[in-house]
Amino acid sequence: MSDDAIFLIQGPLARTQAMFAALQARAQVAGVALRAPPPLPTTCCGRGCNGCVWEGFYEAATYWQQEAELLLPAQAALR
Repeated sequence: MSDDAIFLIQGPLARTQAMFAALQARAQVAGVALRAPPPLPTTCCGRGCNGCVWEGFYEAATYWQQEAELLLPAQAALR
């Protein structure tokens, strides 16, 4: 995998994993069961393919986040 591809994946990946952890922590405090976040891709070739497995992962992560936020009690006062 090229250095450019690694840079592009690590930034968003770190933010996505932090989002997963934050929402899972909120769910635990609220006593809400969330399904597991989407698994990390394991088949990326690093060539920047159209329809890369990472694109699918981030789409699934966005859907997971939206679903989790619908299940969790609003915490607007805490933000």
